[in-house]
Amino acid sequence: MAYIDTSSKSNSSAYQKGNPMYIVLLTLVATLGGLLFGYDTAVVNGAEKSLVEFYIAKITDPANYSYAVQMISQYKVMMALVLYLVFGIITGQIVKLLGKKKGLISGGIIMALLTIWIISFVSSPVPNDPAALKDTSDTVKGFVIASALIGCVIGGSIAGFISRALGRKNGLFIAAIAFFISAIGAWKPEAFNVFGTLDVYSFVIYRIIGGIGVGLASMISPMYIAEIAPAKTRGKLVSFNQFAIIFGMLVIYFVNYFIAKQGDEQWLITDGWRWMFFSGAIPAGIFIILLFFIPETPRYLVLNGQEDKALKVLNKIAGESQAKVILEEIKGTLHEANAPWMSYGFLVIFVGIMLSVFQQFVGINVVLYYAGNIFRNMGASTDSSLLQTIIVGIVNLTFTVVAILTVDKYGRKPLMIIGSLGMAISMILLGFTFFLGQAGGALTTGQGYAALAFMLLYTAAFAMSWGPVCWVLLAEIFPNSIRAALSIAVAAQWIANWVVSLTFPIMNDNVWLTEKFNHGFSYWIYGIMGILSAVFMWKFVPETKGKTLEEMEKLWKK
Repeated sequence: MAYIDTSSKSNSSAYQKGNPMYIVLLTLVATLGGLLFGYDTAVVNGAEKSLVEFYIAKITDPANYSYAVQMISQYKVMMALVLYLVFGIITGQIVKLLGKKKGLISGGIIMALLTIWIISFVSSPVPNDPAALKDTSDTVKGFVIASALIGCVIGGSIAGFISRALGRKNGLFIAAIAFFISAIGAWKPEAFNVFGTLDVYSFVIYRIIGGIGVGLASMISPMYIAEIAPAKTRGKLVSFNQFAIIFGMLVIYFVNYFIAKQGDEQWLITDGWRWMFFSGAIPAGIFIILLFFIPETPRYLVLNGQEDKALKVLNKIAGESQAKVILEEIKGTLHEANAPWMSYGFLVIFVGIMLSVFQQFVGINVVLYYAGNIFRNMGASTDSSLLQTIIVGIVNLTFTVVAILTVDKYGRKPLMIIGSLGMAISMILLGFTFFLGQAGGALTTGQGYAALAFMLLYTAAFAMSWGPVCWVLLAEIFPNSIRAALSIAVAAQWIANWVVSLTFPIMNDNVWLTEKFNHGFSYWIYGIMGILSAVFMWKFVPETKGKTLEEMEKLWKK
């Protein structure tokens, strides 16, 4: 059961008479979940090349065919398990959307078709010719690099349940512990391999654990902030979480660059990448320690009948003179909402899902995960590619701030449409830059600078629009009574993220596509998605600027 907070403005004024510094400190602790979200999802950026060389490149060596057979066979089994898990989650969402009877029938058909395909997929023999092994290794590469996203789907799907059953604070504890375990396990997957798999798949499992932490933090961190903050400053304080995500990405870009400078290329392949993942244990450990010193949110405590504890928290936040007043307001404004998801028609569900899907299909996580690979395709060295990745991170952070400062002034739709067109133009031009480059993807100096400029323009366009503003829209478009339907949009986003991250190396490294388009093909696909996202925003998404939740309900009401 979900609940809705409809607190009045009097609540906000009461808070303002309390302890704003204490609220800020609680917010900063909670944003560490967002920082680790960004840190964990971007750490693979610097390690991607080394992971491929250390674990995956051997697949294509005819002398290591027995290793290739073992590697590919285990990959097929793990992929089958992952697909069953992901489609099981999808089935659960379909049941919530269509009802038990229709949902189970639809889910059953999907799972039956999936089973038929998996039987064929798992039973197919491992190829032994170099070209086929190269294509298969690209698929395995995508699976390994994007493995954390599997955990994100799981974590995002259970975040609502965890936050309700165990609390917001305990949910953040679980996320922090998952981050810590993942950092240690990914550092030495061979030393902590208790799964009976090849070491590379021990690494994958630990990355999935980290992904669960990311999925939990992606929902619970902003929830904690929203429930601890006064209404007057809630938007600004919640936006700190998005800033922390981008900041976490920027931090790991610097960390990766620093680690890469500690040794040569061979050291980076054998040991350097390990320290990139291990570095995440430091902020995760700090997060775990700080969580002992923050309270549970008063709204969760009230919802679970712990009014005395809620009052103590409110005394610290708002002051004793206003704590009881706010407590009564919370008791009067929290109510359960469990209306059928189709209560307002299919359009609101469709818009929520497509907002999430387009946010990923425009290709942002290709930049976040594979920027180093892209820059190396431009002809940059490892050190230079990591430095250029830092520049991308700075641009991302800067234009996220631009979005935060302008979204309430100019509205959601204008920023999103302008961002879509900016991304589309950038990706199409980037594709042509690679297409016109030298054989194998290497670029001239001038082409390299042009490609970097297009990537920075793309990053800026995304950061000022679909990055933060998409989340604003998702938070606003769902009426109170079906707010829980937001979970289907979150699940769709993580699944779309996984699909994009899985397919990019397949498209980018495919021999035939490389011969025909010289690494340009995948960027044209993302450019087309940018155009489609602009059309979608124009045709289907309402402007929510200045509208109350009650007005949104009238907009969608059948």
